[in-house]
Amino acid sequence: MCSVQDELFVPVILLWMRTGVFLFGGVEMDDAGSGPPIPTDRRFDNEEIWSATERLVNAGVVAEQLGYDSYWLTEHHFQYEGYEVVPNGLMLGVAIAERTERVRLGMAFNIVPQWHPLRFAEDFATLHNLSGGRAILGIGRGTVPREAQTLGSAIGSFDNPDQKASDDDNRRQFDEAMDVIRLALDQERFSYHGEIYDFPPAGIPDRGGTVEELTLVPRPRHPYETWQAITSPPTLEQVPRRGWGGVFWNNHPTFLEQRWHRFAEIYEEAHGRPLAPGEKRMLVLCTRVGDTRESAIEDLRPGHDEFWKFLGPYGWSKGYMGADGKPAPAGLVPTLDESLDQRIFLAGTAEDVAESIAWYRDMLGLTDLLVFPGMPGDRYDVVEEQMARIADEVLPQLS
Repeated sequence: MCSVQDELFVPVILLWMRTGVFLFGGVEMDDAGSGPPIPTDRRFDNEEIWSATERLVNAGVVAEQLGYDSYWLTEHHFQYEGYEVVPNGLMLGVAIAERTERVRLGMAFNIVPQWHPLRFAEDFATLHNLSGGRAILGIGRGTVPREAQTLGSAIGSFDNPDQKASDDDNRRQFDEAMDVIRLALDQERFSYHGEIYDFPPAGIPDRGGTVEELTLVPRPRHPYETWQAITSPPTLEQVPRRGWGGVFWNNHPTFLEQRWHRFAEIYEEAHGRPLAPGEKRMLVLCTRVGDTRESAIEDLRPGHDEFWKFLGPYGWSKGYMGADGKPAPAGLVPTLDESLDQRIFLAGTAEDVAESIAWYRDMLGLTDLLVFPGMPGDRYDVVEEQMARIADEVLPQLS
């Protein structure tokens, strides 16, 4: 189990970069790994799911005690299989904010097309204000048809790769929703009349007149950051033009470096100023720390293999490099050896993991890092132990 760090430890993490913890938020599993059962054959009951929820709130408190800058969860729905059981991270964020004082709270990511944009803006502003300005606006378009199509959106994925029209519809809906959200959060008065969203609708009677503008109540009382996942070429082109931060994950270093620098080029073209090294770009790294490299690899193997058994069919491995030096084909389920060889997962002693993070830091000018220390199926005692080992043993080597 982790121990609370003394006051002198907090600045050590923050000297060279902001470091956060990102968790999927799944149920503990006794059978994680590459073999059976297939994901959709699992079914966890409500008590197991709620137990995971309580442990996720506790892990946010632990993140603050250990000196991390931020703590991130992710939004998903209807996952009886137990992989990601947080449908509303903003609500959990309120619970964590009440128990903490400093750690910032983000979602990687809130799936914007699955929300009513004004209700989302209200909820985000409420969390941001209650936490004293600690909420991070993490946004994404979604990956899971089961969720998207049930909640009023559409999505293209490896499950339906021929549905380009659905993907285009999702992008239009996301773009308009974000226009609405930013107007509502940032402007005292606003209106928006697009193809999808119309706020306020024409002709609403109100005290002898009609409603021409709206005011979000409440609005943020503090500045906030916006971060979006970079998962496709169109998104890489769009996010820096919007002026938001980009989050990169599961990319071979060659592709990562190309995309990292392309982001900076687009930002400078759009905004007329160069980015400082690492500015507005965040890297997610999957990590496992052990007493030896061999023990770390063996501890990581079941969760790694479960991760890709779950996510490979959704196309998440397209950032891996194939044998021809090009992006891997859709649906690749990487082996642990491939993930380690491509430096997409890091496993070893504290010195090994620190050396690998330093390699990325030096290559990219890294200033924002998210560690992903809990694999699908991991027990939360293990997750919190990994959070502590990274904070106690890895990050001080990088200060």
